[in-house]
Amino acid sequence: MNITIENTDQGTTFDYSTLTLDPTWLGLKHAATELQSMQAKDGSVPETGDHAAAAQLIDDIKASIAELAPHFPHDARYLELLGADFSKWVDAGLGVPDFLDSLLAFHPQEHRINGLGHLVVFPMYTQNGSTSRLVEAVLVEVIWPEFIGELEAEHYSNKLFVPLRFLDFTPGYNTNSAVLFPESVAVRETPSFTWGAIFQDREAARFRRVVREAAAVTRLDLPSDAVALLEDQELTQETFVMWDLIHDRTHMRGDLPFDPFMIKQRMPYFLYSLEELRCDLTAYRESVAVEADATASPEARRHAKLVQYAVIFDRIFRFAITGSRVRNYDGLGGQLLFAWLHQHHVLHWTDTKLTIDWPQVPEVVIALGHEIEELYWRSIDRPKLAHWLAAYELVSATLTPNPASTWAKGPTALPLSAPLREITDQVMDDEFPLSMFYEALNKKMRGVIESTAGITGTSAA
Repeated sequence: MNITIENTDQGTTFDYSTLTLDPTWLGLKHAATELQSMQAKDGSVPETGDHAAAAQLIDDIKASIAELAPHFPHDARYLELLGADFSKWVDAGLGVPDFLDSLLAFHPQEHRINGLGHLVVFPMYTQNGSTSRLVEAVLVEVIWPEFIGELEAEHYSNKLFVPLRFLDFTPGYNTNSAVLFPESVAVRETPSFTWGAIFQDREAARFRRVVREAAAVTRLDLPSDAVALLEDQELTQETFVMWDLIHDRTHMRGDLPFDPFMIKQRMPYFLYSLEELRCDLTAYRESVAVEADATASPEARRHAKLVQYAVIFDRIFRFAITGSRVRNYDGLGGQLLFAWLHQHHVLHWTDTKLTIDWPQVPEVVIALGHEIEELYWRSIDRPKLAHWLAAYELVSATLTPNPASTWAKGPTALPLSAPLREITDQVMDDEFPLSMFYEALNKKMRGVIESTAGITGTSAA
């Protein structure tokens, strides 16, 4: 069936959500799921006895892609090469898959049109989901409201950023994974990455569920606009689009160490905490500026205020107690923000009730961002180890380290002349344990946080 899609600034005339009930999509999803059971961690099909069945499933996947392709004329070349990559994989004996050719032809960042759909099929791992490169299939829609287009074009250029909404997916995304990154795809060589996608509907849905419960548990009286955020899925996901637009462009911008994130290097995890928190606090600060900008659109100013709530609530209520206590750098960032607000007397836990002095919050939050930026600026002139020690001092000035910590005893307790990896090894898995407040909150919130695995905008309560 040939579909004509009108790509306009307002969106697309085709409702991609209807494909979730299409027998062709359901067949593709089933075949990919069956194929996963035959794949090893590296994506190969190691058992020769499975090859005939795997080849048949791949034929089914290719046929489904070809039948669905007319719905996605903007992805025509990618979908054509996708079928070819599946064929080459079978012809090569179903070893480690290589989907570089089709990956290089997929350019969702060039079609940021509200409501536009994509069919994404790759052997890939899913962050916070499967660590194996299994064949996953995902139906998605782009979220690109007009005010986001204006912000991106005028002040917050981020050409790699692609905000998405889930329509349907295979089991690898029935998890906590809320990203779609090209680096997760099985390829023969690492290309230059030109896009990164975030599922804003999942981020928004779990935010709404967790914060609603946390506010009830802590008896926090929410401002009326924060209440509106929790009641409206579309409003919340657009708010997360604005947050992530600014957050993602902040990496590698500013007065920074040579590589502040150093994701492929082995270093103390609290440095990752500071980098992610720096980007969030930049999004917060810029949102304060947009809210005060009389030249910004009313929609931009409204969402800017909501981003401020989202950064604080997601950080202190969800990030701080989500995941294990093993080098949990996002959790540490949430703990740091909460303690900073508390110690600067704008957040109060009195008579088992949480209160926040909202008019004073922006100044205090922005001050923490400045502390991290000052650390980065000074690190340009420091040796790496001196930067690590200064970063630890920044965090430990607000958060209490584990009493058993070697790092907490100061530089004289560390093997400073040893290789850096040995100094990193001295950092405990849970270097900054949960406070008594968070220990209690975690017990009450664990169930609702666990319930958000696999959540989407349509499944959120």
